Amino acid sequence: MILRGFESASNGMLSLMDNLDNTANNLANVNTSGYKKSMLTFKNTMDSAVYQKNGELIKGQSTGSNRYLGELSMGSETMKITYDFTQGGLSKTNVPFDFALQGDGFFKVMDRDGNIGYTRNGSFCKNSQQFLTTKEGDYVLDNQNRPIRLYNDDMEEGTEAYQILVTEQGNIEAFDGKNRFALGTFGIFNFSDKEDLRSVGYSKFAPRSENNQELVTPPTKFTIQQGMLEMSNSNVIREMLNTINTNRNYESLSRVVTTNSDLLDSAISVGRIRS
Repeated sequence: MILRGFESASNGMLSLMDNLDNTANNLANVNTSGYKKSMLTFKNTMDSAVYQKNGELIKGQSTGSNRYLGELSMGSETMKITYDFTQGGLSKTNVPFDFALQGDGFFKVMDRDGNIGYTRNGSFCKNSQQFLTTKEGDYVLDNQNRPIRLYNDDMEEGTEAYQILVTEQGNIEAFDGKNRFALGTFGIFNFSDKEDLRSVGYSKFAPRSENNQELVTPPTKFTIQQGMLEMSNSNVIREMLNTINTNRNYESLSRVVTTNSDLLDSAISVGRIRS
């Protein structure tokens, strides 16, 4: 039983270390645009059946009239990481290439190797070829899965003279003070199972499973706010409280390990004296 106590406490301490790392990551990204806080799911490493016999609790197999009381956890371990996709607060920037997505869905982006990602971080910019990109250089895609270019053949040279306007439904236009030129529509996409999404860095996500169907988000389910950004949905106070609780639980399990270590030393000493 002493060794089982070591095992249970050590499993719990490892899980708490994972939880503390996750909390630290959430705290580090409280000011990251479009960041979605991560959460850990834990599972029991082993359960032991508990029965009642003659008014006492015992562990083991049921015999005779022993009454089954339930399961006793013998430790836990990290099972998977999931993300909270609730809406973050909006911050006004007045930057024309900042876009806050309010409602369902993600912006769809593609890096130079063709890898697809999905993000809520609408902090974009324009590259030298007049394409709309993320700050990392990924192309932002339209509703036809094509890179969005902020120029068309009807426009004159010198695109700096054009003002880029985006409607709440994601329609992109260039305006020269007199005429408007259609440049496409943002592609806003969602998924049939958001719990299947994994983080691929820079506030981007990708589905783990090929069976997770990509869904086109209807315009009635979202609005795009130009000149604004969606901020992180990670809350500093909650994450700090989680850090304090995690540290306290870790200290409690440390005391369990110390106590069991003392008991083991005593057992070994008694065994040596008797021999």
